[in-house]
Amino acid sequence: MSDVQTVYLPENRLLATLPKADYERLQPHLELVTLPLQQTVYEAGDPITYVYFPRNAIISLVATLEDGSTMEAGLVGQEGMAGILALLGGMTKAHRAFVQVAGEGWRVKVSIIQTEFDRGGALQKLLRYFPALFTQVAQTGVCSRFHTTEERLARWLLLVADCIGSDTFPLTQEFIAQMIGVRRSGVTIAAGALSHAELIRYARGHIEIVDRPGLEDFACECYAVVRGEFALLYDFDNQVSQRN
Repeated sequence: MSDVQTVYLPENRLLATLPKADYERLQPHLELVTLPLQQTVYEAGDPITYVYFPRNAIISLVATLEDGSTMEAGLVGQEGMAGILALLGGMTKAHRAFVQVAGEGWRVKVSIIQTEFDRGGALQKLLRYFPALFTQVAQTGVCSRFHTTEERLARWLLLVADCIGSDTFPLTQEFIAQMIGVRRSGVTIAAGALSHAELIRYARGHIEIVDRPGLEDFACECYAVVRGEFALLYDFDNQVSQRN
């Protein structure tokens, strides 16, 4: 019989990759916490004291300019962890992390993760998540430079859906504008185009993806690049098809 723990699948897919023995050693230190909308997980320049494994929430990694403008660099949902840089130096000066979609997640002190990491066992596999997250961050920059607002919005909505395992979620146009780095009027036009094409349904701060294959076709290649990187870690396509 395999020693891989399965009882908590798929609430956090990164935790689910751990062998049973490693997970059971970590489990007493995992605290299930509520992650309310806009809660700060860590600030730029501050030491990272907790690592978060979202269950059904999304944590945004956001860069802020001197004039207060913001743009999202990456998303962390049930496929990953927020605070991985704690295993690579302890803090970040480049971005802050806050809750974009409210929900729940497990948090654990960095000192516990570091102790387990230093054992040299399966928890070191958590670092396999870093290349996937880095690809997402890098591709976001490429997307912002070369692709239309409609394509960027389609990519971003697909990533949000993947992060929470649902094609329906609450998001305002103002918030989306801040995350993808465009004016609110640009989001209004782009969302209208996607709605007119019957790819999404948007009303009263809630978005529903009604034609996922069509939205994937409409999105730029950046989504496929990110999706492919995460497919190296998880059986991504099977989960998406089961949700549909």
